[in-house]
Amino acid sequence: MTGRRERRKGDDLAAKRCVSCEEGGEPLGAEAIAGYLWQIDGWECEKRHHIVKSWEFDDFAQALAFVNRIGALAEAEGHHPDLVLKWGLVRAEIYTHSVDGLTENDFVLAAKIDRIAR
Repeated sequence: MTGRRERRKGDDLAAKRCVSCEEGGEPLGAEAIAGYLWQIDGWECEKRHHIVKSWEFDDFAQALAFVNRIGALAEAEGHHPDLVLKWGLVRAEIYTHSVDGLTENDFVLAAKIDRIAR
């Protein structure tokens, strides 16, 4: 064993930081969205507007703890997903409100959420 950490899908995105978006900026086009989607596991794009993913948990407490970790991450990044919390289930929806669509920030946040989900 070399002691080196295995690189995982999304690592390059997760290493980035979310950056402030200007009001009136342009959302990503279909080709750019597809390029980012292959870098993150299990996320789906809906209407070229937002990305979504759900996680299942054994109980409410585990789901709530995950939501709290996402909340702390979102505050640190200054980029906030819409979250649904149910007994044993968390669903995240991410898009950039200032452009009313997807930007690189959304994929960066998704990759970071995947890291804390591991």
